[in-house]
Amino acid sequence: MDALALEAKGAKGEGAAAPAPAAPPPKPRPKPPKKAKRIVYFEVEILDVKTREKLLLLDKVEPTATILDIKSMFHKSNPHWYPARQSLCLDPKGKPLKDEDILQELPVGTTATFYFRDLGAQIAWGTVFLIECIGPLVLYLLFYFRLPLIYAPKYDFTASKHLVVHIACACHTFHYAKRIMETLFVHRFSHGTMPFRNIFKNCIYHWCFAAWMAYYINHPLYTTPYYGEKQVKTALGIFLFCQLGSFSIHMALRSLKLPGSKTKKIPYPTKNPFTWIFALVSCPNYTYEVGSWLGFTLMTQCVPVLFFTVVGFIQMTVWAKGKHRSYLKEFKEYPTLRSPILPFVL
Repeated sequence: MDALALEAKGAKGEGAAAPAPAAPPPKPRPKPPKKAKRIVYFEVEILDVKTREKLLLLDKVEPTATILDIKSMFHKSNPHWYPARQSLCLDPKGKPLKDEDILQELPVGTTATFYFRDLGAQIAWGTVFLIECIGPLVLYLLFYFRLPLIYAPKYDFTASKHLVVHIACACHTFHYAKRIMETLFVHRFSHGTMPFRNIFKNCIYHWCFAAWMAYYINHPLYTTPYYGEKQVKTALGIFLFCQLGSFSIHMALRSLKLPGSKTKKIPYPTKNPFTWIFALVSCPNYTYEVGSWLGFTLMTQCVPVLFFTVVGFIQMTVWAKGKHRSYLKEFKEYPTLRSPILPFVL
């Protein structure tokens, strides 16, 4: 009985119509397109820092424009003032703005006023370094080979009998040849140019000192160092050690900067032992440079070389202190143990 009932129920179920498919869900309404953000353009006026004369008015400057972009716009209307020659500041007595500064991030309204100062004709730093180094290199060799009109005619094209004179020439040549190669292939300059007028001051300093040193070291009456060969060998070791140290520091500093980047980083010691001095000194390149000239002074025992070393040390100390202050200002985590140029002293 139960079986017959189940069969009848199954037959009835087979004859029933299939259920209607469910209705598809309603399609979501398309979102209305976002309204484009309204760009607030800036109006920029450039005034002469001395006369307050309006030199240019720029309308509809994009807020993301950099100072370099503004300099380029200014250059288009004043071709003789190329960007490297321009200095723009927000206040007549204020500091120049950086090329990478962005307009909308400056403390200005939608109408910005910049004060223009002409920096004068500019020259690339790399060119300056090359001219500074080629001069001493050539001048020293003129005295070393005793060309005519330098010493007495009987000494023309003669060679010195002292070994230290030849070693000194090799060291001097090596130093400036190294600086030329570093300028061409190693250095990455933070500043692209410098005032053209400065090249005369720099060249007079390097060229005149080179001629003064070379005249006495290669003089026919030159006297050898007091302690003889031992003094020369010791001094040569100091010179070569510091030259290798200087090259190592320049390579380490190069690795901190990508081509075209102005981002500053804290230099730290590397696996190269010559860079370990970074733990104690902010500018070891100057430390090694002074050490090289101290070695050269000890080697030649020459008063002009000593004078050049002292003057150079004073100038490099000024540069090192400035760089050290810059590091302390820009980096809160900068190592406090470091000194500018001499560990624990200066």
